[in-house]
Amino acid sequence: MLKLDKIDRKILSILQTDGRLSNLEVAEQVNLSSSPCLRRIKRLEESGVIRQYVALIDPRKVGLGLLAYVNVRLERHSDVPPKGGARSPRSDFAASVEQWPEIVACYAMTGEMDYLLRVHVENMDHFSRFMMETLLRHPAVLDVKSSFALNQIKETTALPLTQI
Repeated sequence: MLKLDKIDRKILSILQTDGRLSNLEVAEQVNLSSSPCLRRIKRLEESGVIRQYVALIDPRKVGLGLLAYVNVRLERHSDVPPKGGARSPRSDFAASVEQWPEIVACYAMTGEMDYLLRVHVENMDHFSRFMMETLLRHPAVLDVKSSFALNQIKETTALPLTQI
């Protein structure tokens, strides 16, 4: 883990708010000259603290109006591959999830279910097709439970850096 000082945290907070700011604009906000600010940003990028820069897209404005959270329980819990060189059920499921564009986030979970999926689809018909033709056909999937977002109260990609 990279040691972060107050200035690093402020740079990160600024970039979380607007990743398109120029180095000069960031430097002015943290009271540094351009060169030291750029060195800090490069160090944060090279160390992996800053993973990437992206555009955040409103799903509704591109036709993805339904957000579902899907809990998935797998049939087998072994990470040991079966005989014959096939992948384990967990690694096979993880590889499949990577190929399904409707799933925008997947987390291995503690508790009753094995995975939590965040799924963006056009509408209920699209969700039904995804469930029936894709997710439920996976051989390791034993059970699913779905919940649908009715209203967005809060959504942010910014981490609470000032709390650390």
